[in-house]
Amino acid sequence: MRAKLDPQDPLDFSPPRLKVTRDYHEKYAAVDRILAETPEILDVFHRHAAKLLSRAGRRRRATFTSDQLLRAILVMEIEGLPYREAVVRIDDSHFLRRFVRVFDGPVMDYTLLCKAYKAIPPKAWKKMNRLLGRYALQQGRITGSSLRVDTTVCETNIHYPTDASLLWDACRVLSRLIAEVRDYDADAVGPGRLHTRRVKRWMLRIARRRPGTETSQSRWRTPYRALLAQVSHLLAWSRHVRLGVRKRMDRGGYDLQTGGTLAALLSEMDHYDPLVERVIDQASRRVLGGEKVPNREKLFSLFEPHTELIIRGKRTKPVEFGHMVLLEQVAEKFITGYEVFERKPQDHSLVDAILERHRSTFGSLPDSLTADKGFYQSMDQLRELESRIPNVSIAKKGKRTEAEREREHHLTFRALQRFRAGIEGTISALKRAFRMTRCLYRSFRTYQSSIGCHIFAHNLIVLARL
Repeated sequence: MRAKLDPQDPLDFSPPRLKVTRDYHEKYAAVDRILAETPEILDVFHRHAAKLLSRAGRRRRATFTSDQLLRAILVMEIEGLPYREAVVRIDDSHFLRRFVRVFDGPVMDYTLLCKAYKAIPPKAWKKMNRLLGRYALQQGRITGSSLRVDTTVCETNIHYPTDASLLWDACRVLSRLIAEVRDYDADAVGPGRLHTRRVKRWMLRIARRRPGTETSQSRWRTPYRALLAQVSHLLAWSRHVRLGVRKRMDRGGYDLQTGGTLAALLSEMDHYDPLVERVIDQASRRVLGGEKVPNREKLFSLFEPHTELIIRGKRTKPVEFGHMVLLEQVAEKFITGYEVFERKPQDHSLVDAILERHRSTFGSLPDSLTADKGFYQSMDQLRELESRIPNVSIAKKGKRTEAEREREHHLTFRALQRFRAGIEGTISALKRAFRMTRCLYRSFRTYQSSIGCHIFAHNLIVLARL
């Protein structure tokens, strides 16, 4: 089983260093003290990290403790490094070895670090953030008198989706799987050709067209029809292959190793089958039928099908592909709550849940609440909020009466709007320093976990500086 903690530390006789180095060391020393004073956080991490080896069927004692894995993940987050570079940095730094508690011997491999990271579910990171917030409140480092909220988008790791590029993705994925099945059972696949190079030429012909002319429209409809026909043919072919292979499996026609490999390939084919069907459907409706397909019915990636198109009205980036993240922050820059939404809700519908979470954390509602115009629903909603919260700073959308204009020019309202702008700096820090701009993981579960890990590391650094 995996050990949770090895508290034995060696003595450190290292000489004094430059001020910038001392500041760097003091940051990690403060994080180390916080982790030592909140053992409940390690308990939550250990419950899930301990399952990592038990799932693999191993019974011997693990080489690394859960405490070491958690600290290595924090180094990766704080330094903004990928797995490989984080392991190299820890291995090469005497100071980081002390922080991670790997004093001598080899450092954990980056694959183990990746498995440990993905073993922690989103609910565990949320619980760890709540425990950290409870610790900060008990220590008097944060107060709940002022609350500012905002939303942002963390993008998924996909290329810009077009009908042609999605059809090309479907073609190359199905072709790869059919070719791999052919390596093990050529009779089930048959002698047909895949024509991937021809399909790529069709896709590039569509991508390089000059839009806006009648001749261009007539020219790209032909390669679109050919592209759709080829992908439809590959989809029907893959279904025929799966049927033939499964029949032979039922008769026991494969040895154990070949059967296991083919079962994995068929499972991957089953996964992509409905996704490819959706790609064919939406491309046919949009390109050939001239229909406007609603965004909620579109598929934006074969590899990350949970991706959502989000229009936030930003001039530099009007359209983003990812998920909306809600952040709730107090005056000390500590993020007390967050939510990751698979489907984007209306901002104003989140206000009641935000206040309820704040009440459960601090025992009462905040004295001041501020947010941007997205959280405005109606003046009746604002008046209801003002009956419970002394100061509410949410600007109205649209035209204003004289009284509403006077409300938004009040000194308290304007001061709270300046306070609200501070959360934009936090969002910038999360994206710039903690890599929350784009999530490189595929599943929505790991996407949520990565957001929780980024926010947990951010909160640790905030507490370390208070």
